[in-house]
Amino acid sequence: MDASLIERFVAIVGEKYALRDEADIAPFVTERRGLWGGKTPLVLRPGTVEEVSAILKLATETGTPIVPQGGNTGLVGAQMPDQTGTEVVLSMSRFDRIREIDLESNTITVEAGVTLQRVRDAAEEAGKLFPLSLASQGTAQIGGNLSSNAGGTGVLAYGNTRDLCLGVEVVLPTGEVFDDLRKLKKDNTGYDLKDLFVGAEGTLGIITAAVMKLFPKPRGREVAWLGVASPADALKLFGMATDRAGQSLTGFELMIHASLDFVLRHVPGATHPLSSPHPWYVLMEVSSGRSVEDARTLIEEILAEGFEAGLIADGVLAESLTQANALWNLRENMSEAQKPEGASIKHDVSVPVARIPSFIEEAWAAVTRLEPNARLVCFGHMGDGNLHYNISQPVGIRPADFLARYRVINDAVHDVVRAYNGSISAEHGIGRMKRDELIATAPPVATDLMRRIKKSFDPAGIMNPNKVI
Repeated sequence: MDASLIERFVAIVGEKYALRDEADIAPFVTERRGLWGGKTPLVLRPGTVEEVSAILKLATETGTPIVPQGGNTGLVGAQMPDQTGTEVVLSMSRFDRIREIDLESNTITVEAGVTLQRVRDAAEEAGKLFPLSLASQGTAQIGGNLSSNAGGTGVLAYGNTRDLCLGVEVVLPTGEVFDDLRKLKKDNTGYDLKDLFVGAEGTLGIITAAVMKLFPKPRGREVAWLGVASPADALKLFGMATDRAGQSLTGFELMIHASLDFVLRHVPGATHPLSSPHPWYVLMEVSSGRSVEDARTLIEEILAEGFEAGLIADGVLAESLTQANALWNLRENMSEAQKPEGASIKHDVSVPVARIPSFIEEAWAAVTRLEPNARLVCFGHMGDGNLHYNISQPVGIRPADFLARYRVINDAVHDVVRAYNGSISAEHGIGRMKRDELIATAPPVATDLMRRIKKSFDPAGIMNPNKVI
């Protein structure tokens, strides 16, 4: 970038909030998987909507690419600049105010840089629940959650981030500000513009604040860890639990034994919840707005019915909040526990819930035809059809040799996903990782519509270029 142009950007936020030193920039151009490193001459950290507006207006005038970044916890490279050194990173970390909690409306209005954990804590302190929950919630920012339409473990009962958002404040690439921070649960006045920005991964504008829904805190919450013989048995148990609990079923996670085995090996303090291993496990959570006793009775009825039907081989019901959290921690550590086992080819996919068992079987057959000694590490949110269908390298080979087969194994799994009318990105987004595959496999009308929307909002093409579409 031209030095004089850099100075113009710096002048908008001031020297203190413009990072140019290589060491200061480093955390903004590396990400947790180490796959999508990039280069940038400048990281801008604006603190007001006016500063964001001025930055984007100048970027549009000069054709300078801007890469918005939240907590840098994304898994598909959407928050990373490329290797050209011509893209400016715009960090939202200074947008860290909780503007309002409205208990009557059950809403919380937060700026984009507030971490998910802070939103959850603020709701807790106000006697409410903000149900979005991710393993990275201590670092992930609400703006990034919105931009990627994050999922997590609460989708079954409460929906994705899009379902939790009532209104947004967005700075457009032209510098215009779209102020739609409304708390309306019903609004049929034309196109739902808010939803264009939620899930757009920063390609249409920069979300600076949002109105998010709050919910009553459950008065009772019960968690069980169950051993099952197969995904088919887990699916039958899910149907049984749904019929009996309805919306009180707030969690239903499916995990293959290898996922738990990795956690037991590599996470200090982790212990097996059951007396012996089982091929698959279910983590079930039931919540009640009435009482602790009501939640306990409900989950005990589900478990009794599951045992009687032969769907549950063994199980444990948490006796305290500490034990319940320990069971959830086993599930939440499954991603990190894969790293010490070597290379992993990961898939964030979704298929119709009813077809999960057959998908797991068919996809695994496709993988083992290519790599007979691979290890399946499958876990995910069975209740909403989202599986993290990960393939760990065979024992005893070099990670590089396994990753050399990344594309062929990835394609094999995604071919099965498409055959099941599923999605190759259930909750992580498209970013750089899946852009080319999306363009190659999505219906031509869909990609054309997305390109038209992108050009309409961002005619200069400066917003997070070469991501998504």
